[in-house]
Amino acid sequence: MLYKHPHGNVFYRSMNHPRPKIAYSQGIYLYDESGKRYIDGSGGPLVINVGHGRAEIVEAMTRQAQLAAYVHATMFTSEPLEAYAAALAEVTPLPEPRFYFLSSGSEVVEGAIKLARQIQMARGEERRHVVLSRWNSYHGMTLGALAVSGRPGLRSPYLDMFQDTPHIPSPYLYRFPMSGEQLAGRLEEAIVALGAENVAALIAEPMSGASLGAAQPPDDYWPRVRAICDRYGVLLIADEVLVGFGRTGKMWALEHWQTVPDILVTSKGTAGGYFPLGFIAAKGADVEQVRVALGDFNHGGTFSHHAVGAAAGLATLRIMQREKLVANSAAMGALMGELLHEALDDHPHVGDIRGRGLFWGLELVQDRSTKEPFPRKEGITHRLTTRAFDLGLVIYHSLGCADGVNGDVVMLGPPLIVDEAQVREIVAILAEAIRLELGAPTGAQR
Repeated sequence: MLYKHPHGNVFYRSMNHPRPKIAYSQGIYLYDESGKRYIDGSGGPLVINVGHGRAEIVEAMTRQAQLAAYVHATMFTSEPLEAYAAALAEVTPLPEPRFYFLSSGSEVVEGAIKLARQIQMARGEERRHVVLSRWNSYHGMTLGALAVSGRPGLRSPYLDMFQDTPHIPSPYLYRFPMSGEQLAGRLEEAIVALGAENVAALIAEPMSGASLGAAQPPDDYWPRVRAICDRYGVLLIADEVLVGFGRTGKMWALEHWQTVPDILVTSKGTAGGYFPLGFIAAKGADVEQVRVALGDFNHGGTFSHHAVGAAAGLATLRIMQREKLVANSAAMGALMGELLHEALDDHPHVGDIRGRGLFWGLELVQDRSTKEPFPRKEGITHRLTTRAFDLGLVIYHSLGCADGVNGDVVMLGPPLIVDEAQVREIVAILAEAIRLELGAPTGAQR
C-alpha cells in the first residue's frame, strides 16, 4: 500500500510523494510490507554506516534503557557517555578534544556557532560575532543554521526572520574552475572587508554535502584556509555532519587535506541511524578557557548527552573499528567511482561524476557541452529517484546547485559495510534508471 497525504494523520516534507510502509531492514537492504526488496544506495540521507538490523547496537541501547533511560545532563553523567567520549577522543584529531552531545546536525551547528562566539569572548575578543560561511552549502534547518547555509531555495521564506551572515564562494570546480589560492583569497578578502576584529569563525563542509553532491576543493584549498584563519584569529568550524564518520574513506573528511579545525561537528552516521545523535568536538584548551572566563557553556538541549544515544554511538563506533569500515569505505568507494565513470562517462546528460569514499554525486545537465542545467520544472531528480526506487534502489538527490533554482544532482552513499557485488549492483541499477529516464549513452568522449 502506498501512503500519501492526506491519508491518515501524518504529514511529510514532500506532501505529494507517495511512500510504501517499511516492514524491516537488514544489512544494506530494506523491505516494504509487500515484500519488495530495495537496496539502500544512500543510507537514507547518508546516515546508515554500519548497516541495518545490527543486534549489537539494539542490545546496547536496551541495556542502558533498562538501567536509566533518561537523565538530564545538568544532573547526572553516565557510563556510556563517558566511555563514548573517551573512544571518540582516540579518533578525533583535535588536541585533548572535548565533546558536547546533541540530537541532530542542525543542533550541533547551532551549538558550534554559539561555542565559537563564547571562545572569542573568553579570549577577550568581545567584538568578534560574525560567522562566515559559503554559498552552495547546507548546515541545517533551524534559523541559525539556515542563516549560515547557502541554499537560496531553503533560505528565502525565512530571510526576514534571521540575521543573515556573509557568504563566500564554495569550491565548485565543475562550474567555477578556481585554484585553491583564488578560493581561499575570497575568504581573506571577506575577513578584511568585515574587519578581522569582528569575525568569530568560518563554518564550512570539508567537501560539499547535499548542496553540491560531493564537490571537492583543490588540494591546496584547506591548508590555505587554515593559514588564513590562523593569521586573523578566526576559528575554523568543520561541518562533518554528512561527510564525517568514515563516509569519505577517512574517519574525518578534513583529514584528506591534513587540516585540523578548531571545532568539528557531526551527526547522521554517528549512531548509525539507530538514535538521533550528533556532537560538537572542540579543543580541550578552548573549552577550559570558556569554563574559566565564563563559567558555563551557554547552550543546552533537553535530550543532550543522552545515555541511550551514547550507548548506540559507542556500539556503532566499535563495529566500525572492528570491521575496519573506514578502510572498506575507501576501497569500495574507489571501485564505485571506477564503475560510475565506466558506465556513465559518455552519457550526454551526465555532466560530472565526483566523489570520494562511499559518497558520490552525479550532476545531470541538459547540454553537457555548455553545462546548461535542466529547468527545474522538468523534475529530473524526482523522476530519476522514482525510477530507481521502482527498480529497487534508494538514492538521494538535491536541487538548485547550478544557480540556486536549477541544477540536478543525485547521490550515492550506501552503508559502509557494502561489498564489491553490491557496489556493482547499485551502479548497474542507477545506470539503468538513467537510461530509462534520460536515454542511453552515446559513446562520445569527454
